[in-house]
Amino acid sequence: MKITRRDFLNGVAIGIAAGLTPLQILQAAAQNRDYPPALTGMRGSHVGAFEVAHQMGWEKKTFATDNLPIHEQYDLIVVGGGLSGLSAAWFYREQHPTARILIIENHDDFGGHAKRNEFSADGRMIIGYGGSEAFQSPNHLYSAEVNGLLKKLGVDIKRFETAFDRNFYPDLGLSRGVFFDKETFGEDKLVTGDPTPMVADDIAPERLNARTVREFINDFPLPLADRLALIDLHEAPRDYLKGQSLADKTRHLETTSYQDFLLRDVGLSPTAVKYFLSRTNDFSALSIDAVPALDAYSVGFPGFAAMGLEPISAEAKAEMEEPYIYHFPDGNASLARLLVRSLIPAVAGGHGMDSIVLAPFDYSQLDKPGQPVRIRLNSTAVSVRNAKGGVNVGYSTSGQLAQVRGKHCVMACYNMMIPYVLRGLPPEQAHALSQNVKFPLVYTKVIVRNWQAFQQLGVHEIYAATLPYSRIKLDYPVDIGGYEHPRDPTQPICLHMVYVPTTPNSGMSARDQARAGRARLYAATFEQMETQIREQLQRMLGPGGFDHQEDILAITVNRWSHGYAYFSNSLFDDAEQSEQWMTLARKPLGKVSIANSDAGWSAYAHAAIDEAWRAVGELS
Repeated sequence: MKITRRDFLNGVAIGIAAGLTPLQILQAAAQNRDYPPALTGMRGSHVGAFEVAHQMGWEKKTFATDNLPIHEQYDLIVVGGGLSGLSAAWFYREQHPTARILIIENHDDFGGHAKRNEFSADGRMIIGYGGSEAFQSPNHLYSAEVNGLLKKLGVDIKRFETAFDRNFYPDLGLSRGVFFDKETFGEDKLVTGDPTPMVADDIAPERLNARTVREFINDFPLPLADRLALIDLHEAPRDYLKGQSLADKTRHLETTSYQDFLLRDVGLSPTAVKYFLSRTNDFSALSIDAVPALDAYSVGFPGFAAMGLEPISAEAKAEMEEPYIYHFPDGNASLARLLVRSLIPAVAGGHGMDSIVLAPFDYSQLDKPGQPVRIRLNSTAVSVRNAKGGVNVGYSTSGQLAQVRGKHCVMACYNMMIPYVLRGLPPEQAHALSQNVKFPLVYTKVIVRNWQAFQQLGVHEIYAATLPYSRIKLDYPVDIGGYEHPRDPTQPICLHMVYVPTTPNSGMSARDQARAGRARLYAATFEQMETQIREQLQRMLGPGGFDHQEDILAITVNRWSHGYAYFSNSLFDDAEQSEQWMTLARKPLGKVSIANSDAGWSAYAHAAIDEAWRAVGELS
């Protein structure tokens, strides 16, 4: 069999780097199909995961399952095997220890956005996260229910304080940098020593290896007037709404984008403002044209220090100040694995959080007859209906339809799909559910032969304002459970790259930008995205000696066409109306309750768990 260049990008190159023969490589590829974390290429919303849902949503197709025989019966059926669905099963079993539970999941792996990526290079395993990244501000934001679940799973939040080496990159003298592209700023240039505070930063402010604001900005490829204006914005901010009352200022900032605030109120030039364009992409999945200025204030953006505004909320303060170090090597996929191991002990051995990191997982144990909890992958629910005191659930697997029955059902899937699946839903509730238009985003993992180019350039992370990938960084330095982060720049490492397909300056609302971005993601092939990745990395890292043809060993594109849950945006939404929609959307129907982080209009892992706890409580 001929091995093509595409095969290399689907994991073959790593096998060759490890000294395997072509036959061994092909055998390994076949084994990977039975172990989804090791698959590379296009992941996340992969081929086979979304087609049935698109038939229901786009083509309005209905699937005839009502008259099919009930071939299995359960106490609980969970639609969606992400963190919320797994947590719902866990909470239900806590209440009903002998319950029989079925979890139906449309992807080929459990965890939802908590996705594990595994690679092998130079004889060692490299683990990455393909979605849900870390615990956000757990010391301040986590409820008693979330903390209780974590404790029973063996997760000690303080363990991350020793596992995460916050000083690793600072001790190497590396900083963050900003890449300016020629098309927008006149030349390709990497400016190091970025002093910008980050939302949920993993590095302490005094360890950023930052230059002063003045030195940093004076290195930008911008006209002198623009540089001086940016320096003043940071060093000598004014009350740009002087004379207005606090209420009027707040109202103005709620209804003005950060981009328009900088252009109209501060008076920056359009070119200077473009420096900020994608600063909000990773955290908000929107560029600054669709982020309220008041939200920019809450996450530490410049321009507000002299305006006499109310202090930011306690939640925003926690997000800004609590270090972003509560991270497994595979992100929250380890939390998903802990839940699965608790529900189905035969899947993996060990106890506690350290043991889960390298524990071999036997996927053949997920859906075995006779066991009390089963997880059925590659299965899309097509019909959920209350019937005779229980719930009948129809689903599609490999083109085959089947029907099962449960005493209860938790819908822990993408909430906007529920109106197409749940029968008898009131029109008002269906409309409310439809308002959670999720934001698309891409987490790409690139295994590189070494990271000497980063060392040569003096950076561990790069922000790019106007290129597709707005954030590129070396993997978090976490040693836990026997897994060791690469410490030698001559060793292979995983790069984390963030692409959010926004449509800035289009005049579109946040929801419409999400829809447009999702369409672009579904239309893009892996080959097109590979070209985009290679071109951007070469432009940024080439001056440091990087050669994409030699140095890239593997690429995994975690495409999340339905990514972050929608959140109320004061530029486009009425807060009271949003709250009403959120409350109505998650209202139970008969024996069916609704979970997922969508139900809380929040993209966080703890929100997914809290919504699962609420949904299970409603069933009782």
